Amino acid sequence: MLNSIVDRLDVSQVLASYKGGGNSCFHPRMMLKVLLYAYLNNIYSSRKIERQLQEHIHYMWLSGGARPDFRTINYFRGKRLKDSFDAIFTQVVELLHSEGFVSLEVQYIDGTKIESVANKYTFVWRGSIETYDTRLREKTRRILSEAEEVLEMESHETRPDEELSVEEFQARTSRIKEKMNSTDVPKKIKKAVEKTAKEYIPKMLEYERALDIMGKRNSYSKTDEDATFMRMKEDAMKNGQLKPGYNIQIATENQFITNYAVYHRPTDTLTLIPFLESFEKRYGRQSRVVVADSGYGSEQNYEYLFGPNLIPYVKYNMFHQEQKRKYKKNAFLVQNLFYNPKGNYYVCPMGQYLFFIREEKRKSDAGYISQVSIYRAAKCLGCPVRGLCNKAMGNRQIEVNHTLNRYKEKIRYMLNSEEGIFHRKKRPVEPEAVFADIKEAGKFRRFRLRGINGVGIEFGLKAIAHNIKKIAACRGKYGFGWDNLQKVISNYAKNPFLKHEGSLRVA
Repeated sequence: MLNSIVDRLDVSQVLASYKGGGNSCFHPRMMLKVLLYAYLNNIYSSRKIERQLQEHIHYMWLSGGARPDFRTINYFRGKRLKDSFDAIFTQVVELLHSEGFVSLEVQYIDGTKIESVANKYTFVWRGSIETYDTRLREKTRRILSEAEEVLEMESHETRPDEELSVEEFQARTSRIKEKMNSTDVPKKIKKAVEKTAKEYIPKMLEYERALDIMGKRNSYSKTDEDATFMRMKEDAMKNGQLKPGYNIQIATENQFITNYAVYHRPTDTLTLIPFLESFEKRYGRQSRVVVADSGYGSEQNYEYLFGPNLIPYVKYNMFHQEQKRKYKKNAFLVQNLFYNPKGNYYVCPMGQYLFFIREEKRKSDAGYISQVSIYRAAKCLGCPVRGLCNKAMGNRQIEVNHTLNRYKEKIRYMLNSEEGIFHRKKRPVEPEAVFADIKEAGKFRRFRLRGINGVGIEFGLKAIAHNIKKIAACRGKYGFGWDNLQKVISNYAKNPFLKHEGSLRVA
């Protein structure tokens, strides 16, 4: 079946990467079949794949007796597929869609972290770089100022709140060295200026490069600069050690992977919007329904989700807590205080008014600006239940994001609807079951290629292999052939809320 599926794919983009001439090469379609079959059988090492081509009859049949070595396999995987693999994955999903296995009308989204091939002790931290860079710049500034004073040169010192660039430090040092060649200066000053030119300025350039590589991240690995240090669930030492890795986001439907993307950020919140945009770019359309857990619930995401024609079932972080009796009966929680929208004030259980004070703007890590309203009570002194309500020294003060609260109210209603409950029940057995199959059953816990492009190819191969395995499971259960496809659809796509025309069609 893998053979027939790959034969239906258009690999012209891969073929276009071959310049022609020279020795004959292995056909990319054959190489793709071998790689997918290896990933299907949880074999990821290029050396082990080479051995299978020499020993295993299935690999021999797929390759037609050809025996590419491990270098050829690794080069094809990491280089040849670099610009064309995304289109190959899209073709496989479109094939699933044409055969009725997926409708592309719903996305069950979740993420997981997978360790990079990078050495876990080659970390570079933003905090350390910025601290060392600040100290080095201050030390260099003092040395150059002292040298200029001794040489009676015009000072190029800036105000304390202004920083010289590395180029300006270099130019300033060059001017001082030129002046020193024609003037006698103390040996100590001359030695310090020479050290600045040979050691300090190159070190500044090194720090500057490190910050450029890091971008908006807090860390990266020296042996895989695209990898970010994250906390992994797989912690063998159980010491909470951060490891270099990637945040993998997937969308599933009927446990088929319909989209995937690789991100540097360890948190899921800031990946949702670019991930949904990647789905639309991949298929030229957006799904009707988006389902995700509380890790994706934020004001920025809700603003995007309620914009286009999307139906979001995306939890926020306190959704399940709000359903509990203890939460509902706690009258002192901000969410349970009485609010008068006309007068714009809150009332505590003891009848104390919390009046509006001011509005503040808060900026997220992604640059999104939220507006928060501040309310403060007039007199909490002497309140008999103050210990239950407020532990601060002064009057109670609360912060309320009214925009986010309105989004939460809509989401709460949708999640508790009949369709919302259906999707909430189905979500844990969609992407989470797929991750379990890939990471646990498939032993896919660490990448072997470096860089975000290589990681994307490697996970994509595993995603296609997973989808092929799901098709094989369907055909094995209902008969080897497409005759019983309607039975497959009825079993794998039981969704009473996707009844519109074209959602589950048979080719």
